[in-house]
Amino acid sequence: MTKNYELMVIFTPVLSDDDFGAEQKKYISFLQENGGAVVNSNPWGLKSLAYSIEKKTTGLYWVLEFTADATFNEKLKIQMLRDESVMRFQVFALDKHAVSYNERKRNGITLKESTEKVED
Repeated sequence: MTKNYELMVIFTPVLSDDDFGAEQKKYISFLQENGGAVVNSNPWGLKSLAYSIEKKTTGLYWVLEFTADATFNEKLKIQMLRDESVMRFQVFALDKHAVSYNERKRNGITLKESTEKVED
């Protein structure tokens, strides 16, 4: 049974733009090879960290929304832990409200506009 997930990854800031893109493509390919599907990919780029990680104060952020079987998360965790360019990662399970919110946000619909459509 497939579920909706969101993955946030902080890559080391020493990656070039090409390497950052290659890392994203690597994990998207890994997801698709294991029967998952990408809903949305959002590279945030270089951001300051709240606290230093491995003596680094910045990191390259990437958020991936995807659907996959629950068994995929363990495989993903193993890949992330093996990858030296990944400083931190977190996978979140999304409920139907979070999926709806993300879709509205991607389409630029505000909460006020979405409630107005429901009332009509």
